[in-house]
Amino acid sequence: MKKYVDVIVPLPVVGQYTYSLPEEWESRVQPGCRVIVQFGSKKFYTAIVTRVHEEKPEGYETKAISEVLDTTPVLLKRQYDFWQWMADYYLCTLGDVYKAALPSGLKIESETLVVYNPEFESEIPLPLKEQQILDLLSNDPEQYVTQLEKASGIKLLLPVIKSLLDKQAIRVKEELKHHYKPRTEARVRLTEQMRTEEAVRLQFDKLARVPKQLALWMKYIELSGWTQDGTELKEVSKKALLQAAGVSPAVLNGLVDKQVLEVYNQEIGRLTETSRQLVALNPLSEAQLRAYTGILNCFCEKSVCLLHGVTASGKTEIYIHLIEQVLKAGKQVLYLLPEIALTTQITERLQRVFGSRLGIYHSKFPDAERVEIWKKQLSEHDYDVILGVRSSVFLPFRRLGLVIVDEEHEATYKQQDPAPRYHARNAAIMLASMFGAKTLLGTATPAIETYYNALNGKYGLVELKERHQNILLPHVELVDIKELARKKRMTAQFSPLLLQKVREALEQKEQVILFQNRRGFAPMIECRTCAWVPKCKNCDVSLTYHKGLNQLTCHYCGYTETVPKSCPACGGTELVNRGFGTEKIEDDMKVLFPEARIARMDLDTTRTRTAYEKIIADFEEQRTDILIGTQMVSKGLDFDKVSVVGILNADSMLNYPDFRSYERAFQLMAQVAGRAGRKNKQGLVVLQTKSPELPVIHEVMTNDYPRMYQEQIDERELFHYPPFYRLVYVYLKHRKEDVLGQAADLMAAYLRSGLGSRVLGPDKPPVSRIQTLFIRKIIVKVEQTASMKKVRDYLTQVQRSIMEDERFRSLTVYYDVDPM
Repeated sequence: MKKYVDVIVPLPVVGQYTYSLPEEWESRVQPGCRVIVQFGSKKFYTAIVTRVHEEKPEGYETKAISEVLDTTPVLLKRQYDFWQWMADYYLCTLGDVYKAALPSGLKIESETLVVYNPEFESEIPLPLKEQQILDLLSNDPEQYVTQLEKASGIKLLLPVIKSLLDKQAIRVKEELKHHYKPRTEARVRLTEQMRTEEAVRLQFDKLARVPKQLALWMKYIELSGWTQDGTELKEVSKKALLQAAGVSPAVLNGLVDKQVLEVYNQEIGRLTETSRQLVALNPLSEAQLRAYTGILNCFCEKSVCLLHGVTASGKTEIYIHLIEQVLKAGKQVLYLLPEIALTTQITERLQRVFGSRLGIYHSKFPDAERVEIWKKQLSEHDYDVILGVRSSVFLPFRRLGLVIVDEEHEATYKQQDPAPRYHARNAAIMLASMFGAKTLLGTATPAIETYYNALNGKYGLVELKERHQNILLPHVELVDIKELARKKRMTAQFSPLLLQKVREALEQKEQVILFQNRRGFAPMIECRTCAWVPKCKNCDVSLTYHKGLNQLTCHYCGYTETVPKSCPACGGTELVNRGFGTEKIEDDMKVLFPEARIARMDLDTTRTRTAYEKIIADFEEQRTDILIGTQMVSKGLDFDKVSVVGILNADSMLNYPDFRSYERAFQLMAQVAGRAGRKNKQGLVVLQTKSPELPVIHEVMTNDYPRMYQEQIDERELFHYPPFYRLVYVYLKHRKEDVLGQAADLMAAYLRSGLGSRVLGPDKPPVSRIQTLFIRKIIVKVEQTASMKKVRDYLTQVQRSIMEDERFRSLTVYYDVDPM
């Protein structure tokens, strides 16, 4: 019987595709293996087999798979079940999940190769862009489209390629492109005929007249551990041998020519094994021990437990003890963090205890390293503990026993774009349940939905109310900057009190953190004469001024332009900055405290993995006095010498059109405040605001989470928000605003006919145009008692009806389930 395979392709297409399986590969292919398939007329993709069967599809001729890449699965059965759950719950395709889950190096794709036609002669002068492409191809006659795009700087290259194809100046072909190449090392060994004691002894006599070759030969014998009984020789790298013998590669080539030695390449991993001295676990304090025991008791009855512990209460130490216990039972642990910056600090602590049993996985790693971690997890020598950010939930696990979600309240656990728009905390709980494993959620400021689930018995709850070694929570000083600005007593963004406290901290050789949740120099510039503000040409937002680069940047699409010398609207030359970001604070601080060593931590300064590590290491080792940052500095970082924290503008977090803005503001401010006074003295937080009367400000000052929770939960019940209702945001995008309006109205009408008053909108979101696409948003609120499956099925059905309408063929519709 002829065999067929169902496969997932890494594209946002609904359903799976069936291909025929050539007879010679029937024994090699099993579910979870990667195969190369032709998709469409020309493109080739790496697909993953989900089923091998003998059911011939009706009504069409199947293509055969082109190549088999694996003999063992790269996707395990439980992982596949997890992918299916994610695609179903978050209303996306399996292809979306596959694209997000696997490192690029495991996804070989074909890429279009443009080939120069040397016989082409044009009778008329070619347009400038076409001539530019031909000039590039005349130097290198075969280039990928992406190479040409980069070399030419032409943004819309495909129309130029098409025009040249029509003129037969070029031709194109598809070529498979491998992203991952194993790292190899050149090594040296004896040739076959040299592997006897007599041959080795003879060689000493033969090389007596060639002293350099003799020296190299003797060094090889020494390094390889050659003995007369012919026991297993050690592997010798070419580099190490040449260095040890102090000779040039030509000397080695001489011995290779004489067929004495041979050079071969050996695959070596990129993953560094830590061979450090491991330390014993620190003993837990009385309060930590109570919490640890409480968690274990919770796990006897419940699968999920919330550890609500104030900042600096030593939650990480409790996690380490729990990990140790799970490892003793032969299980694996997934330890999730919301931010890459945190992994650099916690890695050190975990490596001291778990050494090479710990693996780290996040997007700042080179793709080749991520491929090797994935492969290691599939091998017999997998990591017992994985420390990583949200994408780590996709790694292959076989013995998962515990998932720890640290700082579980963080919005960065939610993937925004592209699909799947999953929340790593909720996905991790689901993943753990598939393994029968436990999940621990840890934070000082729980998400309201999590705290609600804990109070109502869905999750276990353990509280840790005192800081480790009884350190006092920081003292919070409130500063009304509106009043100070009226009296002209502010220096730039700083109140007299904040400047005084910073000066005192620096004099006492202590450190300072300044928090402003906005990067760049100024959120916008404005003409003083006519109030003109430069806007992004692709998005409905003003451009942010970055002084260091002397350019205006859109933080949505990346569009940049240089700062104009004069206003293009009225010709005025007085362009002033409005608002302030981290870059401006850094500038002002350098003027006010020229002797201080100042660093900035935001998206602009942490583009690479080493940049994160350097900023944090410098601050830890007190090579930096003042650290200025966005929300990155709020997340669980542990610095001993920070005595003052300045929150420069609490209002920017409060005045945001979102039902979560007060909850988020409380979490951010409480977390930033928690960085102060962590070892030997009470820290100070200077909280600057124009709205000192707001309840949330006083709740931050007194660290009164229960009161903030109660106010917010009452409000949410009244207005039908989570945790009482589930939210699904429906987004529609189109290049033409009028077409978008028609589609949004029609979709909302369809949704209302099935879901009634649960549907709100369509409305324009705060930013209603991004990357030249206009956006509309429909909100669906579903009560907890309703069937979410029926709602999801209905949403998908409505989407299909809309997309079948001729007018809306180029419309984009997507869902954000449980939005943040």
